[in-house]
Amino acid sequence: MARYKLLLEYDGTRYGGWQLQRNTRTVQGEMLAAARSVFGVEELELLGAGRTDAGVHALGQVAHIEVSKSRPPDEIIRAFNDILPPDITVLQVWPVPPRFHARYHARSRSYLYQVSRRKTAFGKRYVWWVKDPLDLPRMRAVAARIVGRHDFRSFVDKRLEDKSTKIELSEFELRECGDLILFRVSGTHFLWKLVRRLVGTVVAVGAGRLTREQVDAYFDGPSPEPARWTAPPSGLFLECVRFADDPPPGELRPVLRLERVVRGAGLPDEPCKSPTAPCASNPATRRPTRPEAG
Repeated sequence: MARYKLLLEYDGTRYGGWQLQRNTRTVQGEMLAAARSVFGVEELELLGAGRTDAGVHALGQVAHIEVSKSRPPDEIIRAFNDILPPDITVLQVWPVPPRFHARYHARSRSYLYQVSRRKTAFGKRYVWWVKDPLDLPRMRAVAARIVGRHDFRSFVDKRLEDKSTKIELSEFELRECGDLILFRVSGTHFLWKLVRRLVGTVVAVGAGRLTREQVDAYFDGPSPEPARWTAPPSGLFLECVRFADDPPPGELRPVLRLERVVRGAGLPDEPCKSPTAPCASNPATRRPTRPEAG
């Protein structure tokens, strides 16, 4: 048996999430169908490190595949990309030991979320347009309070109450980039809708709809309130999956450029000037090319 580690990116707009489901088109389903053609077999295992929700994208999803036939990695990449739909791309393939598991061996995951402060004609599928003025210092303060090990029971779907809701968040970073506000949330693992509810809660604080004290109360005991603030899936990307000895991800940067428009002048302001290396745990990868707006 041969086992490979795959790095892939995808636009999740058309899919019901990563995980295989009946009567729903999913990224894992597309990958499995393509893998059967690539290797010419029916029986194989293909599992991902992150189970992204419906409409959520990935810049650095990691999967492993175990199959009875072996092929050179370059051939595997070309064969997958010839078969897969245009919104799913295999970036890299590495042979790995038989015990390697994309999900269980991952040490942490990082998610990127993009909030736009203006309407964009070309980036709608990759942002959440928030019309309210946002107070970034207040948002950063509440995000810093969320970092650490907490019980996030109030932030996850009730159908997951049988799972442990105690999670270690190592990072909750916010950064302005043109007319975008970027969020990076990193942690050991994530439960369904957790990142979107955390981002939505922080945005609600920035818009003046929530106070720091109200957010603190969400951690004191179960509350249904965070579900009200769930951010849409369009702005969310699985940015990076880290394994043992991987360095942390690089500087936070956007997937698309959305230059700031000077209000009243109709002219673009200074764009965000911080291009960075891609996810440090996968130095051979590149950010996918996305449409520019502005």
